[in-house]
Amino acid sequence: MNIQFLGATDTVTGSKYLIRYRDATVMIDCGLFQGYKQLRLRNWSPLPVPPASIDAVILTHAHIDHSGYLPLLARQGFRGKVFCTQGTADLCRILLPDSGHLQEEEAQYANRHGFSKHSPALPLYTREDALRCLKLLHVVPHGKQWHPVPGLTAGLAPSGHMVGSSFVRLDNGSRSILFSGDIGRPNDLVLRPPSQMDGADYLVVESTYGDRLHKDSDPMLALGQVINRTAARGGVVVIPAFAVGRAQSLLHCIEILKTQGVIARKLPIYLNSPMAANATQVYLKHRAELRLTSAECEAMAHTAHIVQSPDESRLLNTKHGPMVIIAASGMATGGRVVHHLKAFAPDKRNTIVFAGFQPGGTRGALIAGGAPTIRIHGQDVPVRAEVAMLDDLSAHSDAAEITDWLRGFKSAPRQTFITHGEPAAADAMRQRIERELHWQCKIPFYLESARLD
Repeated sequence: MNIQFLGATDTVTGSKYLIRYRDATVMIDCGLFQGYKQLRLRNWSPLPVPPASIDAVILTHAHIDHSGYLPLLARQGFRGKVFCTQGTADLCRILLPDSGHLQEEEAQYANRHGFSKHSPALPLYTREDALRCLKLLHVVPHGKQWHPVPGLTAGLAPSGHMVGSSFVRLDNGSRSILFSGDIGRPNDLVLRPPSQMDGADYLVVESTYGDRLHKDSDPMLALGQVINRTAARGGVVVIPAFAVGRAQSLLHCIEILKTQGVIARKLPIYLNSPMAANATQVYLKHRAELRLTSAECEAMAHTAHIVQSPDESRLLNTKHGPMVIIAASGMATGGRVVHHLKAFAPDKRNTIVFAGFQPGGTRGALIAGGAPTIRIHGQDVPVRAEVAMLDDLSAHSDAAEITDWLRGFKSAPRQTFITHGEPAAADAMRQRIERELHWQCKIPFYLESARLD
């Protein structure tokens, strides 16, 4: 076997790995690059192999940085099966068409207002491209083994990161490799913990939080405090949130805070993401993967007013607080939340809350880093609002939690490849694994190949 790293090197986005075995090629994950422009430009560059030559794709989960390149791969000639769990397939049917729609919408907005350097600005792919690629999805349940190509056995196990998320293990009879995808948290508020794996000869492990530990604090308490102090000054809380995973955790937390009387029951909560509302229904469909009772699931689904139309979304920007708006995207790179930031970031009464990691080069990272202004639709928007970080709501394991998960392996891998992290985080994860577990580690570079001897 041979592996080539087509993404998630020196960054937390663009996850794509090629496994070549005999005459077959399997791609593990098929994600979009996000963040810095030089990363996003890779989405427009041709892959080092013709898409038509790839025999199969296996997805760890549905987030766009792991699945969002699929419409382009299919448009460019890929005709194989895309293997994933039912939960991942259900969420891809929501996320991928929305991704195509957003790219069309942003290109149209740029053309109308003339702030793009390209004339005309074009989407990377369209909603129709995304709808066509969904026909390639092929569902495989957790725990079942199958052959994506002759000679390779594959299996999926729950990773606890979101509904449907999986560890992927490939075995050719003499060598095995395990892909962690994104590793969930052992004590997540909504999802069940990651399954313990026996290990493999080779390991590809994420390092999003490889250089830090989540605070030993109550995220609901911190969320309640920031909502109350913003409400007290008549402000608006804007929370950029991933429509899948983070939005559901936030809704669950807010419902508990209201039930406990920590925040006012009458405080208006808006979920300005029809996609997040649809994803919440997928979560309800896959309750077996959740820690929540049926009553808690129903309460989570009804704690916020769902903003459906663009007109209703625009109307929110004319309202005054106190209120809470949860809107996609989680890194403030696009979607409806960008318009809310444009409206509410300049007012010091308001608060912008980030409930997860912000990759470099994103608006979220700039705001979290204290930038006095951010660029939105060709304009410099001042950031006078309070900025609050709630990393404890992250769906990624931190450095210690990843290490504890690795300790459960029955034997050490021959080689551990550390990916899906910013450079400092990946190197910190490398040092921790080498120091505490004494495993051989490597941080691959973009497009690097390695033989799995």
